Amino acid sequence: MTLIVIEMMRRSVIALLVVVIMTTCSVSPESLRDHDVSSVGTSQLNLSFSNGPGEGEDVTGIHTISFVITGNGTASSIEIEISSDGENWTAVTNLTGTPWLTHFDSTAYTNGTWILRARAWDSNVSDTSIWFTSGNFNIVNQVPVITSFELTNSGTGSGTSSTNRAWYNISTDGTLYFTWTATDDDLAYASLANVPGPGTPSDDGPGTIANGWDWASGSFSEGTWNPRLTVWDDSGLYATKTMFIGIDRSAPTLTSPTIGDGGSWSDSTSVLISGLSTAADDGSGSGISHVEINSDGTWESVIGDSTTLTLAEGLHSISMRPVDNVGNIGTAINVNINVDVTDPEGAGWIVDELTTSRVGSANLSFTALDDGSGIDLDECQIQFGFDLNGVGNTPDQTGIWLDIPETGLNGSIGLTNWATKSRQYLMLRAVVTDVAGNSITTVPTAFQILPGLDLMWNSSSTTLDRLVVRPGDTNGLIQITSTLESNQNWGGSFTVSLLAAPADRSADVDWVTMETRLMPSGTLSDSTEEILWNYTVPNTGQYDLRLSIDPSNAVDERDEGNNNFHLVVTGADVTNSGTVPSFAPSILAIILTGLLVSWLQKKE
Repeated sequence: MTLIVIEMMRRSVIALLVVVIMTTCSVSPESLRDHDVSSVGTSQLNLSFSNGPGEGEDVTGIHTISFVITGNGTASSIEIEISSDGENWTAVTNLTGTPWLTHFDSTAYTNGTWILRARAWDSNVSDTSIWFTSGNFNIVNQVPVITSFELTNSGTGSGTSSTNRAWYNISTDGTLYFTWTATDDDLAYASLANVPGPGTPSDDGPGTIANGWDWASGSFSEGTWNPRLTVWDDSGLYATKTMFIGIDRSAPTLTSPTIGDGGSWSDSTSVLISGLSTAADDGSGSGISHVEINSDGTWESVIGDSTTLTLAEGLHSISMRPVDNVGNIGTAINVNINVDVTDPEGAGWIVDELTTSRVGSANLSFTALDDGSGIDLDECQIQFGFDLNGVGNTPDQTGIWLDIPETGLNGSIGLTNWATKSRQYLMLRAVVTDVAGNSITTVPTAFQILPGLDLMWNSSSTTLDRLVVRPGDTNGLIQITSTLESNQNWGGSFTVSLLAAPADRSADVDWVTMETRLMPSGTLSDSTEEILWNYTVPNTGQYDLRLSIDPSNAVDERDEGNNNFHLVVTGADVTNSGTVPSFAPSILAIILTGLLVSWLQKKE
């Protein structure tokens, strides 16, 4: 029974709680909202906004907010919050003492509808009062908009950045004319800072606004500045804008640019001048605008790094000067431009004697002329090759042209054994270049490599003991004394012969070899040898005699044409009547015979 009573009591309590909860839930949303704003606390303090913002008020700039506190209690601080939707609140400030006011900066918030609320902390009960709200107000701030900020002085450049400054060529005591415009509903004044000094212009406004400054400090120096315009309105809002300017009164400088390929001469009448942008310098000034060039008495502007001049052959002095972006003209410089378009000319070769007896190098040189820029020996080259017949454009033995080791027009060619090149031709050509770069390659020239050895008869010491004899074995014997020579000591063997033929022979009568001797090795080791010959005049009449060296041409000699030496001997006609006229000739006959013999000795 007791348990039943207890269970009934428990159910009664639950039912009562349900009724209470349902009654609570039936409160309207409006009532809930009012309860949230004016919820009952233990503090009896009441707050009210004594200085707005009020319902529907437009707020700009800085707005002073103050409070009136009534009721029982002691306020030690006031919290202030703001919201744009009545739900999400943000702290504005916390006042901790009298006077209960704050300066609300509306510019910290976007334009639109806002609401403020505040509550006080009651130190008597250690609790807060309820929230008290302001009316819905409108923040309608307008920040000044700068529509223009300019200098009306003549200059160059946009001035929009430090890399694109506006430059001015203005004197020390000149004037800078600044202008500005701005839009705002409560525009107040403008200030200008960071200007060329000394000093700073006074503010433009408040009151009368001139929208500009005629700024003349009296001592403008060269350099760069960043003038800054600040425009203020009555709401305490402001906007700024900066321009970037420079003052340049110094002339630029110019060094010599690159002429042609950088050499002292040009091989073309069209001469390229380059590197102007590098050669011209304006230091820390406004920069180079262009370079002016005077080649014919008139200054012509060149914009860019290069230009091409058309000049006649010869020597030229060209004037150049730089101009910067604000019109400062630098000191002119003179640049020499030399033009040579004529090829050099070859004059001829000088070559050492080329023989198979040569040991070591053969020196050679080529003479060339150039009346313009002159021969550039560092760019000249002698080329050579070996050829069998000395004609053609390419040496047929080497197959190609070879460069001698040295550059220039002098050099040497060295072979291990020149004897292997006997009767071949050394082909030479020269590549001749002048200082301007004009170049020619000469026509190939051939020099034959001859044998070094040459055998010959000494004509002054080769004689007959008698010019006229009685023919026959008894009286017709004559003796020939001959001297054989070589142009160098030689140890080889060779043959010599004595040949004879009637002086009045016809074309079908040949020489008859009377004697052939083999001269042993070493005969000419001292370059000379005397040889005696005997010949018997067989009949009356004149006979040609010929001494011949190496008649079979077995020995390779430089000159085969001096291997024969001719003599004449006469066989006298003897009769029985006594005196033999031919045996005792007259003085005139002897003279004529001597002249004839001399002429025959010179025959081949």
